[in-house]
Amino acid sequence: MAEPREWLAGTRPRTLPAAVVPVLIGSGVALGYGKFSWWRALLALFVAGVAGLALAAVTSWWLVAVGAGCIAAAWFYTGGPKPYGYNGLGEVFVFLCFGVVAVAGTAYVQMRTPSWLALAASVPAGLLACALLMVNNLRDIGTDTLAGKRTLAVMLGDARSRVAYVLTLMVPFGVAALLAFFRPFTLLTALALPLARLPVRSVRDGASGPALIKALGQTGRLQLAFGIAFTIGLAIRL
Repeated sequence: MAEPREWLAGTRPRTLPAAVVPVLIGSGVALGYGKFSWWRALLALFVAGVAGLALAAVTSWWLVAVGAGCIAAAWFYTGGPKPYGYNGLGEVFVFLCFGVVAVAGTAYVQMRTPSWLALAASVPAGLLACALLMVNNLRDIGTDTLAGKRTLAVMLGDARSRVAYVLTLMVPFGVAALLAFFRPFTLLTALALPLARLPVRSVRDGASGPALIKALGQTGRLQLAFGIAFTIGLAIRL
């Protein structure tokens, strides 16, 4: 029988923020427009399966196709005859599913209308999710290369993958700063910036193996802190 520690590891706590943060951000956009719905936000957090069907039923049935597309994307990432995750496209679909679809979709089901702000706010969420994937794949470059898995990290190589990781971690702060012209309190994300110091320094200094696992956890904590601050900033409309 599995021990509690093994059950906890199975939930992938280091990458859990990638699922939670987009819902927070999308809800922050809706709240800023005075259209927040707590129960729709809760359904969006559990949007697969029955919860997704319920959300589509009270919003629009075309959302079923979006949900099915995301489920298919999750499957074909490593499944099927030609997993796209092993052909350099993992980050593209992570950006779309954990960024654009998750943030803009969460805002849409609450506001019942598209929002340019939700699309803009999806960029940081997507990039931070990509940072999680990049640092994870950076650790596996050697074994993935031997196995013939051409992740983006394998294609870029070690040095450029480390640069890409730093960019996906830091650009979200720049986007939040730009959005401060419309929601000034998105500058609160700067409070999360100190959390970037350790993982950035570790990756830039050539960390490998267990050190990159630690950087993965640090990246997740940064993503969560950024997401909370960003959500508050988007929710406050002056």
